[in-house]
Amino acid sequence: MSSTSTAIEWTDKTWNPTTGCNKVSPGCKNCYAEALTKRFHNHFENGFDFTLHPGRLDEPRRWRKPSRVFVNSMSDLFHERMPLEFLQEIFKVMEECPSHVFQILTKRHERLVELSDDLPWPENVWMGVSVENQDYAYRVDYLRRVPAAVRFLSCEPLLGPLDLDLGGIHWVIVGGESGPRHRPIEAQWVKDIREQTHEADSAFFFKQWGGIRPKAKGRELDGRTYDEMPRAYLAHTERWMSVFTG
Repeated sequence: MSSTSTAIEWTDKTWNPTTGCNKVSPGCKNCYAEALTKRFHNHFENGFDFTLHPGRLDEPRRWRKPSRVFVNSMSDLFHERMPLEFLQEIFKVMEECPSHVFQILTKRHERLVELSDDLPWPENVWMGVSVENQDYAYRVDYLRRVPAAVRFLSCEPLLGPLDLDLGGIHWVIVGGESGPRHRPIEAQWVKDIREQTHEADSAFFFKQWGGIRPKAKGRELDGRTYDEMPRAYLAHTERWMSVFTG
């Protein structure tokens, strides 16, 4: 499970130079990554303890086709136990693989800002924070301080209504929780965020309603799906796919 194609609708594959994490806010309660380490325990020698995997660093350099890559789907790149030197190696790989888009998501907004000046921010590295309810909307203010070309929010699992300041935010992903202990999502919460993103001229991506299984209740909102991507992605795709196919 170091890198693999994925069913996550907003990305193409995952890359996990580290695995393991610990819970820091309500969105972590039913963590899918922790559940996977228990289900496939033979693949995770240290269980869900934070673990570095130096042997996985070079994987993106071997991928020929331009892809969207979710970095650390099984961990948090800004975990408090992440050494700065190893984090810099990860960013160096991303910088040297400009045909791919690397999507990073963290709940550790303070460490993100603390280390951001020590990291390169090429245009193919996108940075996001999780905002599951209004109590954590302040993470957006921290994200705005990071010089990423694309800054995005993951409001999944969405646990309540959100009133967001989307200045400087290019993309918002919304989704309900899945699994046997999934918490409810209300349609009006999703519709309100959709309107806020469009008023801010940000892209809106509705991933799922959730349920026992991820796609149990489908992905449609008001009779259609929303798969919007940031404008930067369209430009990136045009540039690199012409290279790939040419």
